[in-house]
Amino acid sequence: MSHVLEAARRRFQLILIKPSHYDDDGYVIRWWRAMIPSNSLAALYGIAVECAERQVLGPDTAIDITVIDETNTRIDVAGLLAQFKRHDNFGMISLVGVQTNQYPRALDIARPFREAGLPVSIGGFHVSGCLSMLDGQAVGLDACRDMGISMFAGEAEGRLEMVLRDAAAGELKPLYNFMNDLPGIGGTPVPFLPKDNIQRTLGLSTSFDAGRGCPYQCSFCTIINVQGRKSRFRSADDVEKLVRMNWAQGIHKFFITDDNFARNKDWEAIFDRLIELKERDGIPLGLMIQVDTLCHKIPNFIEKSRRAGVTRVFIGLENVNPDNLTAAKKNQNKITEYRKMLLAWKAQGIMTLAGYILGFPADTPESIRRDIAIIQDELPLDVIEFFILTPLPGSEDHQVLWKKGIEMDADLNIYDVEHVCTAHPKMSKQEWEDIYHEAWALYYSPKHMKTLLRRAVATGVPLARLVKVLVSFATTVPLENVHPLQSGLLRLKTPAERRPDLPRENPLVFWPRFAWETFRKHASLAGTIIGLTISAFLISRDAKSKTYMDQALTPVADDEEETLSLFTKTAGGTAAVNHIRKVAELTHGRSAAH
Repeated sequence: MSHVLEAARRRFQLILIKPSHYDDDGYVIRWWRAMIPSNSLAALYGIAVECAERQVLGPDTAIDITVIDETNTRIDVAGLLAQFKRHDNFGMISLVGVQTNQYPRALDIARPFREAGLPVSIGGFHVSGCLSMLDGQAVGLDACRDMGISMFAGEAEGRLEMVLRDAAAGELKPLYNFMNDLPGIGGTPVPFLPKDNIQRTLGLSTSFDAGRGCPYQCSFCTIINVQGRKSRFRSADDVEKLVRMNWAQGIHKFFITDDNFARNKDWEAIFDRLIELKERDGIPLGLMIQVDTLCHKIPNFIEKSRRAGVTRVFIGLENVNPDNLTAAKKNQNKITEYRKMLLAWKAQGIMTLAGYILGFPADTPESIRRDIAIIQDELPLDVIEFFILTPLPGSEDHQVLWKKGIEMDADLNIYDVEHVCTAHPKMSKQEWEDIYHEAWALYYSPKHMKTLLRRAVATGVPLARLVKVLVSFATTVPLENVHPLQSGLLRLKTPAERRPDLPRENPLVFWPRFAWETFRKHASLAGTIIGLTISAFLISRDAKSKTYMDQALTPVADDEEETLSLFTKTAGGTAAVNHIRKVAELTHGRSAAH
């Protein structure tokens, strides 16, 4: 998709590329339709279009913008080189939003363009995180310096035009570091992608950030060290603008990427504006938001979420063992509030998804199996996304290990929160990886998925919507060996898209195997879809489903901390309950925790 000024004499080619990364066999992870859109790509495109409209390179120079998300689009290197040649190599390739696991692939993408003498820049969480937390020489950044790739650390609002001017003048700097000067985002160009790009994702959905930054101090998190601990926000006017821009091209589903939308000080003004757009103007909004475990304590937050169009909510649960939460400095999570919070979302018929991290210091395969069973029985969660605790560059965890010289895996491609990258005090690498894969099978067992469908009918969660999500989360890891968030519909790969350090496979071997794998996977997928669809149909027709009740759906009771495994099976759970009781005694002169 290009943004064009017809009267210009020169045309600057700006190629925005969001890299994918390699799977365990060394092939680029790419789909016919990818799961989720890239907000970094949308943000950069919105800023770049505004730069083009303002003619930041002068009235005689147009900026043509090409957007490529490699998770759903093959990068045609030869075609792009020819495009540059037609314009006297006037332009720049920008590798956008590059995470640590995407960094090796980003360098491989950059190589042929640098060999052709074209300017290349790279930005995103890996570069920004390394420069924020380490000494600037660590974790592969010298590869950029050796190849002559310009590194951009920080955020591009108000800064992209400087980079474009330098590139146009042939004076691109080795480093642009704005980590100590993060911009305000209110009134800046809003994230936007053309429909041509959005159509390559499942569900025709796009994304935007209503705010950036987080005040918490979770040691595994990179966001607090890349986007900062000071929160910055878009206004309700900004959000309305981007909604209307997308609705004009038929897009009305959004993932709000704020790490914790409940801590956005303008959440109510934004929700009120979205409610107005939905109820007055008839825009059929469908939203997914991310929140913390205390959001239910904010008056009207959950009720207004539903009216604004929220259909799914992702909660950073992370763990049910308070000892693990303390070790990760995630003290804002209170397990005594988990059931109240989840039931509040259930009361509004909103699907709940939770992130759950495996590999905290107290974890063992046995404790993880126990905790998953507790979650299944006692927490009204719909979907869990499992992650391996990973020392991501840019996080405090990584900085501590790096400063102490503790060994971490040298292959940045596997820093994708689904591979083990460093040692664990109680589990071997194999045990850790095995329990990660087992966790998906344990939670998404046929029996428990039927329970989830029954709970959905009883609480008003749309069955068809839940079935789609369950199919993806139950099958992606066993069939594709990638995390569901990296998945999509119909895996695409070619022998040419393999890591350069691995041998190129013979096409006569590669293509028959790929065809058989594709058939086998989709046959298994079809079986899961049929099975879940039949179960959903039968459960929906069962008169008892409307009144279905189990321990997870049972309203919170005053004495449940005496009986529920959530509170009694770990020392941390018992301590958390005792702490709540002590606070209650001191503040209310009573021993009840509720």
